[in-house]
Amino acid sequence: MFLKILSHPVFVNLNFHMPMVVDLRHPLILLAGENGSGKSTLLWSIYYALKGEAVDGYVCRVENKPEIPKVFLFDAEQHNPRMHPELLTTPEMQEFVQMASHGQVMLSMFRETFPALPEGTVLLLDEPEMALSQSNQRRVLKMMMELCDQKKFRIICATHSPVFIDDPQTYVINLDNHINRNVAPEGLGVEGSSTIQ
Repeated sequence: MFLKILSHPVFVNLNFHMPMVVDLRHPLILLAGENGSGKSTLLWSIYYALKGEAVDGYVCRVENKPEIPKVFLFDAEQHNPRMHPELLTTPEMQEFVQMASHGQVMLSMFRETFPALPEGTVLLLDEPEMALSQSNQRRVLKMMMELCDQKKFRIICATHSPVFIDDPQTYVINLDNHINRNVAPEGLGVEGSSTIQ
């Protein structure tokens, strides 16, 4: 399965070459890169293309597309489960999220909500690690791999997590390998040191 982006206002502005072809054959794909490199934009482009939805300025299509029972996009920044009761599959979960921390709620999404999706789902995740400790990031990575193995999910995840990116079993597309103008230039300082006077 390949995503071909023929035109896209954001990616043209970021100076990506068109057409842009993204290999989506691997069952667990991580989109990595600096802030502003286009990870979330690419994730949403995949979502629109898989759903067959047209968006102004976007011309994206999926080639060699298998039958997909469901495409589910979870943006950890926008989808607070406390505000989306439709994401909570049981009354027990609805009660739990009122008392739990953000990280505990995210873990419950991987334990309860995502496994309840149909076999063969394409699960698109935007920075699911935001509220998780490193040990829980390792748990979530294992859960993602199990969803791919046991339920034939395809998971595409935009992330900054070294726990996810450095695992040898994941397939990483690093958008920093492309030229773009939206990433902070090197002149802003050395990594780890402040330029504030």
